[in-house]
Amino acid sequence: MMSYSTIQGDVYDLISYKVYGDEGFLNEIAAANPAHMETVMFNSGVVLVIPDKPETPPPSRATTPPWRL
Repeated sequence: MMSYSTIQGDVYDLISYKVYGDEGFLNEIAAANPAHMETVMFNSGVVLVIPDKPETPPPSRATTPPWRL
């Protein structure tokens, strides 16, 4: 487990891409940070817990709503 300090405008899928190389793990990051579950866009300086990269790949893009692609 590690931490990540946000920059202005960070969103969960971007953070997932930055730390895992894949934006599909946004739900795992959100679940590890329940105090920020309702945050859509972060201000700078918010420290998030980043869980170890899951062994299983993120869900198929085919099941992802179009607005999240």
